[in-house]
Amino acid sequence: MGLKKPHFVAWLLGFVLAAPVFAQQPTIRLVRNPDPAPDFKLDTLEGKPLSLAEYKSKVILVNFWATWCGPCRAEIRDLVELQNKYKDQLQIIGLVVDDDDQEAIKKFVDQFGINYPVAIATDELRMEYGGIPALPTSFLLDAQGRVVQKHEGLHDPVLYEVEIRSLLGLPIGNVKVETFEDTGQIFLKHADRAMQLPGVDLSKLSPEQRTVALHKFNAESCTCGCQYTLAQCRIWDRNCAASKAATRKIIDDLLGPAHSSADPPAHEKPAATPPASSQPAPGSSSRVKPTAPEKPGTPTAPLS
Repeated sequence: MGLKKPHFVAWLLGFVLAAPVFAQQPTIRLVRNPDPAPDFKLDTLEGKPLSLAEYKSKVILVNFWATWCGPCRAEIRDLVELQNKYKDQLQIIGLVVDDDDQEAIKKFVDQFGINYPVAIATDELRMEYGGIPALPTSFLLDAQGRVVQKHEGLHDPVLYEVEIRSLLGLPIGNVKVETFEDTGQIFLKHADRAMQLPGVDLSKLSPEQRTVALHKFNAESCTCGCQYTLAQCRIWDRNCAASKAATRKIIDDLLGPAHSSADPPAHEKPAATPPASSQPAPGSSSRVKPTAPEKPGTPTAPLS
């Protein structure tokens, strides 16, 4: 999957410099007011201390992955290329999820020639980064250690390189840079800023009712066992029956009996069991261990 360096550079230049005039201008999106990334203190597979603080002034790519995750394996050669190409300005950090066999991981690292530090992520660290429901999941940090983008699943390495070059102040051709406000896409704690939620139809509500509904979505907890609010759960797991039923009931109550849905109220339904996996991002795996308070499911290779 990895690209030979000359081909990689040519692909990048073709992407950012030679877009046809009739094509839509390529665009990357970065968070407008980014939050500091949660720091950590771990030991690498070689027993060396590892933390974000070590790499101040560098752009950082924190990559959550697992050896069993097909999409993770597919992108490693491209990450190795990126680390080689921007080694003085970029630091990639690999955090292994749902994989405890350190000897097997070391063999994998040697086999793939991984040239950046690798450590095993704790469950607590996973939760600080939003649970990591799909693999691979990567967080891009600017030189101030703030999270400016999150990517789930397997992506074109050109996207990573253009984003990195933008943060480094290097030319990116005709690529447009847009900024957006984090409404839960990066960190679930910002779900209270969201004006729309996956699978939630607010179109029949008045502006006043919409305000009340959004407040309730952020005030009430989901009953599926995730320990998230309803809003956070809808963002984290679009397949969760419990949060879907609860948000629908809130909307129906606001609209009144004439508009109530045909579905029975959430409290009359059988207790929801956590889904086998969250909706994975394209090219990702989900198989993360169900460790409380996190839902089962993992990377776009689902976590088990």
